[in-house]
Amino acid sequence: MTFVHSTRQTDRTDETDETEQQRTVTDGVETCPECGGSLVREGERGELACSECGLVVEEEGIDLGPEWRAYDSAERDRKSRVGAPITTMMHDRGLSTSIDWQDRDAYGNSLSSRQRAKMQRLRTWNERFRTRDSKERNLKQALGEIDRMASALGLPENVRETASVIYRRALNEGLLLGRSIEGMGTAALYAASRLGQVPRSTSEFASVSRVEKLEFERTYRYLARELELGVPPANPSDYLPRVASDLDASSATERTARRILDAGTREGVHVGKSPIGLAAAAIYAAGLLTDAELTQSDVTAVTDVSAVTIRNRYRELLTAARERGVA
Repeated sequence: MTFVHSTRQTDRTDETDETEQQRTVTDGVETCPECGGSLVREGERGELACSECGLVVEEEGIDLGPEWRAYDSAERDRKSRVGAPITTMMHDRGLSTSIDWQDRDAYGNSLSSRQRAKMQRLRTWNERFRTRDSKERNLKQALGEIDRMASALGLPENVRETASVIYRRALNEGLLLGRSIEGMGTAALYAASRLGQVPRSTSEFASVSRVEKLEFERTYRYLARELELGVPPANPSDYLPRVASDLDASSATERTARRILDAGTREGVHVGKSPIGLAAAAIYAAGLLTDAELTQSDVTAVTDVSAVTIRNRYRELLTAARERGVA
């Protein structure tokens, strides 16, 4: 009885050691059960070993990666068997089925006339099923407009995603009653560009929008108030990188323009002024100080700010910069 009891005790001790070892790995505590060193996972051999004493804690691990190999992005996309990620830029978040417009089978062979007619019917019904009600049709049209305007203005992907989220909120809260889809989409994109610190002027938005400038400005104010977006005031410095890039200005000119704008902000010159107008005047004033070949007509062509505005603003900015000892 004593021998059996000791054997059971030994077995129980071994099971306890194995459980402790498994718990060390399972609980995410990357320490060695022997020496307390850090554990390193060897991907090729599927082992979890100690970096100090070399104890193999876990072996024959499961490789969760693909079984194929790819050497460039094109080959990776071609061999991948998963679809595109979920995106808010599509009304169904990209989860619906899309049928290719090319009438070819998996081997690249052309379909027969009967099969082509069948595929066309499938495309028609698939398009109808993707938009089940008027709300989804509204969202689909608005997101298409947002993507079109963002492409024309060169806005990044994160701004488009933010604009689509803002439009979805407005649609869910019933803010579109009595307002056009294009106007609300333009207002959502304008708010997203301000929130993403890549602003564009209202004139630039009016040039790519299908609604008048006054309408989308009124819609933007209504949207920001009802959704409590908390859009910060436009900073003239946010316009400087794009204006300097379009004018092919040097980095010294851009740095000088930024210092001039900072001095003007401290002196309160920016109050009640257009931010894009201040940015245009600052880059013109910086061009004069750095002997850059920038004319008022060049700045006007890039920023769509009148020469009269540039002359008035750059004098005010230079006066503030001299008071601050910048110019």
